[in-house]
Amino acid sequence: MIQEKIIIGFNTKYPLNGILTIPNESVGLLPAVVLVHGSGPSNMDAKIGPNTFFKDIAEGLAGKGIASVRYDKRTFVYGKVMKDDPSMTVKEETIEDAILAANLLSNDPRIDPNKIFIIGHSFGGMLAPRIDAEGGNFAGIIIMAGSPRKLEEIMMSQNDAVLKSLNKLLRWLAKKQIAAFSKKFDNLYDMSDDKAKSTKLFAGIRAYYIKEMGEHPASDYLTKLEKPVFIVLGEKDVQANVTEDFEGYKELLKNKDHATYKLYPNLNHLFMPSIYGNIMKIKKEYAIPQKVDQQVIVDIADWILSFESPVEHHVIIK
Repeated sequence: MIQEKIIIGFNTKYPLNGILTIPNESVGLLPAVVLVHGSGPSNMDAKIGPNTFFKDIAEGLAGKGIASVRYDKRTFVYGKVMKDDPSMTVKEETIEDAILAANLLSNDPRIDPNKIFIIGHSFGGMLAPRIDAEGGNFAGIIIMAGSPRKLEEIMMSQNDAVLKSLNKLLRWLAKKQIAAFSKKFDNLYDMSDDKAKSTKLFAGIRAYYIKEMGEHPASDYLTKLEKPVFIVLGEKDVQANVTEDFEGYKELLKNKDHATYKLYPNLNHLFMPSIYGNIMKIKKEYAIPQKVDQQVIVDIADWILSFESPVEHHVIIK
C-alpha cells in the first residue's frame, strides 16, 4: 500500500496532518472512506494505549482495494485554544474536517467520487448522518459502535453502568454524585444560546456544546436517510450497548430497506477481543496491545465493494 502525507484544511485556521492510504494495485477508480473519530482528542491513528484503531482499518481496507483518509482530530492539535471558545460545537470539533476530507478525496483523480463513504466510530458514528447531510454527500454510511441517543443520555447510561459495578457503600456515595451530575442537564434546552455558552457543565464542556448537538439529534437525520447504511457493534461493548444503541438503530430504520446490521460476539468498543467486559476496567483493557478483528474489516470491505450506485445497493450480511 501507499501512505501519502496530506493536510486537511490546508488554507484554514486549523490545518491538520493526515494520511491518504492507497492500495498498491488497482483497476480503475478506487472506492474510499473518510475515518471519523470518537469523542475526545485523538491522533490520526485513533491511538488508545498501544492500539491503533484507524490505522488497522485503513491498512486492512487497503488490502481489499479501498483507499482511506485519516487525520488528527482538531481538538488533538488545537484543543488548548478551542476549549476557551464558548461557541464551540461538534461542527467545529468534527463535522467541518470530515467534510474537508471528503472533498479532498473527491478531487483526487484516483478516487471514484461516487464511491466515497464515511466510517464514523462511536461519537463519530453518532455524527456520521449529520456530516453526510451537512456537506459530506457520501455514497453510504458505516456506523461503528455509535448511538442514536443524545449525548447526555449516553453519559447517564454509562454512569448507571458504573454504579451497578460498585459495592453497596460506594454505590450509595456514587448515587449522590450521579444525581448532582444529572441535575446539570435540567432545563438545558430551555436555556438561551447566550446562557448556554456561559454555563460550564464540567471540565472543558459548556452547556452550549451539548445543547447544540441535542438540537440536531442523530434520529432526525436517520429517519430522513435514503442512503445505504451499515451499522456494526461489538457485543461486549461497554460504552455503546445492544439494547439501547444497536436495537435503537434498528427501530429507527425499521422501514428502511437500505440498512444492514451486524453484531460481533466477544468484541469490545474498539472491535478487538473483549478481555474484562467491565466499564471500570476500560483503561486496563485498552492498555493491552490488540488488533481490530479481521472479520469486521472483511465485512466492511465487502459492503463497500458490493456497492453499485446509491439506489442499487441491497447487500445482506448474515
